[in-house]
Amino acid sequence: MDIVIHTTFLPHTDPDASLAFYRDLLGFELTQDVGQGTMRWLTLVSPAQRDVRLVLTPPAADPGVTEDERRTIAELMAKGSYQSIILGTHDLEGVFDRLQAADAEVVSEPTEQPWGVRDCAFRDPAGNMVRIDEVGRS
Repeated sequence: MDIVIHTTFLPHTDPDASLAFYRDLLGFELTQDVGQGTMRWLTLVSPAQRDVRLVLTPPAADPGVTEDERRTIAELMAKGSYQSIILGTHDLEGVFDRLQAADAEVVSEPTEQPWGVRDCAFRDPAGNMVRIDEVGRS
């Protein structure tokens, strides 16, 4: 079987703030920007992994979601408990320092986790949990 991760989705509440976080701070490249205003779908790729897409979506865009569900989603996003992503880097300290200097919301500083990884965590502008693992350590 030949199955790979092709695309993953995260909601955004402010496309420009999300671009500043993922493109300008983390170095992702914007490949598509579809829509207008807050109803924009932003597709980004890592220069190191161009075949995997991160699509930032407006959470209210799904026509099958009720107003009550939209409110619940907004509440969960505000708490940072709706969606998450785990990224990887060879330079955990450098990435941490860059995000911290840009006033990104720090959830945890670089830490050795009991499950065997060294990581840190931030919230993106929409409240999504962004964990960053250190990869390639020996």
